[in-house]
Amino acid sequence: MKSTLEADRQAGSDRPESAADLAVARRVLEVEAKALMTLAAGLDGGFVEAVARLAKVEGRVIVTGMGKSGHVARKIAATLASTGTPAQFVHPGEASHGDLGMITDKDAVIALSNSGNTAELSDIITYAKRFGIALVAMTARADSALAKAADIALIVPSAAQGVPEACAVTQAPTTSTTMMLALGDALAVALLERKGFSSSDFKVFHPGGALGKRLLRVSDLMHGPDDLPLCGPETLMSEAILVMTAGHFGCVGIVDDKRRLLGIITDGDLRRHMDKDILALKAADIMTPKPRTIRANALAAEAVGFMNTSTPPFLCVFVVDENGPAERPVGILHMHDCLRAGVV
Repeated sequence: MKSTLEADRQAGSDRPESAADLAVARRVLEVEAKALMTLAAGLDGGFVEAVARLAKVEGRVIVTGMGKSGHVARKIAATLASTGTPAQFVHPGEASHGDLGMITDKDAVIALSNSGNTAELSDIITYAKRFGIALVAMTARADSALAKAADIALIVPSAAQGVPEACAVTQAPTTSTTMMLALGDALAVALLERKGFSSSDFKVFHPGGALGKRLLRVSDLMHGPDDLPLCGPETLMSEAILVMTAGHFGCVGIVDDKRRLLGIITDGDLRRHMDKDILALKAADIMTPKPRTIRANALAAEAVGFMNTSTPPFLCVFVVDENGPAERPVGILHMHDCLRAGVV
């Protein structure tokens, strides 16, 4: 039996006006998709020059625009910043009242205006020209004030080139803003690849995102050298259990005088030796020799899989340095550390 929500959806799709709604939606998407293909086909040396100029910026890329173009500019600035190109949105109205001070001669400006004649951009344009700040324009009019003032003008197709706004009734910014948004993405990704920006770099700017969690390393989550529960092979179990209890990891590592990991004692090892006078035994008598370890630079997700798929599974693993001796622990990772960080 269909759920109430599914039934409502089915009923809605059967209404006469629903077919018209879907037709409008498909028309808008088709118009904008065609516009993006036209934009892609028309890219030329100007785009390449813009990427080269922005890649050399020592300061920040300042992105600006008014109205709908301003909203798009904010998104472009955010995308640039998260993909390795320091960027900031500056509102053109606020710029005229002091925020021009946010723009330095080490920066570059990307200015968005469909008409290219937005009055509020005039002060930023003048400021950029006065102080020799690189100015990249995104506009639909090559003969506009913005395009003429810019060092590089990226011209997006317009109705004159057979690329109309998707809203034919009011000519509201739809297709034009979609193209500017996509062009901003193209700049950001081209800059990212030119700079060799990696997924690990991306993680630094997105520690709370899904990708950030997937890219967490064991070294990001492990407990360091000062927290390691360790004792020597000759240590009496009466003392080794105290070290194990104080560590709260449910295990203790057994190391020699050169701090090389010889074995591990876990709760399971204790249970298996309960029928003996365990407190009088030495750690070497109880330990499981040559325990499995993991490298500090391994992905945390890899560690979770490593602990879960081992026979038998275990909750803690000693961590060794990628560049150091494989038998010397530098940390310890507990399954709960991974789960708290959202790594599953």
